[in-house]
Amino acid sequence: MLSRVADNLYWFSRYVRRAENTARLVGVGSQLQLDMPRSVRFAWRPMIDTAGAGEVFGELFPDAGEDVSDVEVVHFLLLDERNTSSLRSSVDAAREILRSIRDSLPQDVWEAVNDLHLYIAANGERSISRRYRIDFLSRIIDGCLKVSGLLSANVSRDIGFQFLRLGTALEQADMTTRIIDAGASGLITPRNEDDLEVYQNMQWMAVLRSLAAYQMYRRHVRQRVTAEHALRFLLQNNEFPRSVQFCLIRAQRVLPAMPFRPSVDRHMNRVVGLTRNADPAWLAGKNPAAFMDEIQVHLGALHSAIAEGYFHG
Repeated sequence: MLSRVADNLYWFSRYVRRAENTARLVGVGSQLQLDMPRSVRFAWRPMIDTAGAGEVFGELFPDAGEDVSDVEVVHFLLLDERNTSSLRSSVDAAREILRSIRDSLPQDVWEAVNDLHLYIAANGERSISRRYRIDFLSRIIDGCLKVSGLLSANVSRDIGFQFLRLGTALEQADMTTRIIDAGASGLITPRNEDDLEVYQNMQWMAVLRSLAAYQMYRRHVRQRVTAEHALRFLLQNNEFPRSVQFCLIRAQRVLPAMPFRPSVDRHMNRVVGLTRNADPAWLAGKNPAAFMDEIQVHLGALHSAIAEGYFHG
């Protein structure tokens, strides 16, 4: 397979999964904001840093403080084309890639991605208001899941499919850590310090729901939601498809079907070991966000090794 086509398939799957999880990330904040009483302070600014777009936001809006409004943040994360990680940018990038490799994937995939592009163009601005936001995000998530389903059901299991799987697994691992990061980054500040644990547990429940993980959490864990239990489930569960460890093991199992690259194996083993050996109880009492940042750095190094080993050689 040409390295250019492999690169495009890898990035196409990453952009589709990134669009879905950006919608889920905004959904965390939107749902929490609806559920919290007015006496609780809700901060949207950490979400921008969670999405990895803090530097871009600071350059575009140098006068924006910590109390930036939900409308400004939601517009930036969903629709701002100057933000390369925004929902719109991700869908547009996936569409442009697919335009160049349409012979490699079924026609149904093009139609589903194009539908997403048109839906955002027609309904994006309306989605900024709280009244229509949840419906918009749900429609985007459903559209992205439709694309993923078409790829899973209708694409031949050749080397190209392995690059699709690899991109999907790495992007989901990265985005799960970012959504966990959002749950640990102090979005909620109650006036009464005694209420902090209760509201933090509600925050973790929202994180689980945003990853469609709440029902599976209840099935596997069978205990009330706490930071420790949620972290253990989302980081290390071997059976839930969005847990970081599940995604990394899935990516690791793709590698034997691809040309051997020692650097890729080395970086893969490093991030798998980091995740597997994490102590959720310790993280819950300290700073989970710092550990999520560390995983993201290692995932970035793994991506660089994949790009160097398969796409730029």
